[in-house]
Amino acid sequence: MTPDLRVSVAGIEFKNPIIAASGTFGYGVEFEDVVHLNRLGGFVVKGLSKEPMIGNPPPRLFETAAGMLNAIGLQNIGARAFIEEKLPKLRQVKDVVVIANVFGYTREDYEHTIEILNEADGISAYELNVSCPNTQHGGIQFGSDPRTLDELVRTVKRFAKQPLIVKLSPNVTSIGQMAYVCQEAGADALSLVNTFVAMAIDVETRKPRIANVTAGLSGPAIKPIAVRMVYEAAKSVQIPVIGMGGISTAADVIEFMLAGASAVEIGTASYWDPRATEKIVGELESWCKEHEVARIGELTGGVQV
Repeated sequence: MTPDLRVSVAGIEFKNPIIAASGTFGYGVEFEDVVHLNRLGGFVVKGLSKEPMIGNPPPRLFETAAGMLNAIGLQNIGARAFIEEKLPKLRQVKDVVVIANVFGYTREDYEHTIEILNEADGISAYELNVSCPNTQHGGIQFGSDPRTLDELVRTVKRFAKQPLIVKLSPNVTSIGQMAYVCQEAGADALSLVNTFVAMAIDVETRKPRIANVTAGLSGPAIKPIAVRMVYEAAKSVQIPVIGMGGISTAADVIEFMLAGASAVEIGTASYWDPRATEKIVGELESWCKEHEVARIGELTGGVQV
């Protein structure tokens, strides 16, 4: 028996729950010679802003124990160039869901970027990165203040022509509260968690390993915390949750789904093995056969506590 790996998130049908995470998979087309894109459930393109951005100065990456620090600075070609240069190639890939990650430093930034992307065909959903500093409110992250988060999600929801997935920051007091705020503001789904704020220092030079001083920690080191946060978020809302944080095996995928995730995103593993996402799809099918799981969606929220 071939297991049914199909899942549904925010009204979107995915052939399997494996989604390549934003910032680790370029614009998708960069991986087409390495990964059979149509084997994946979907992928999220790297964060898009209204105008192109060059990102932070190097060094921007540093490998840690069971993880990685990154402070790329959301370098991207801009929403307009993405539509003109990248999206036409992505439309040629059959049977894969393309999600556009969107960020900004003011609510207006998000609005304008969404308005540009609304003009294009081939984008199935928007993933809102709310881990950016709100420059109009003293630099506080949109995702760390309930009122600011509520305002942003409500604003973007009014403009978005596609389902809205809000990507939550883990750097908050209560992930359940933030998840609930997003649901009540109109989000169609959630994805979590984004990277943890972290830092590393070279003891010989006494200087930070990253030019930006602090950076985002991802990879297997954060997985147990991410699983806990997905569990808490899923218990707090009725909308679907996409889990992420250190996933590198099929068993990791199952763990997140049991915690409440309907699908998962895989990020840092693609740095170690560019074919990680496709390999995990194959491993997932084998796992379901071995464990006599006929339909993978039935595992969501199945943890026994």
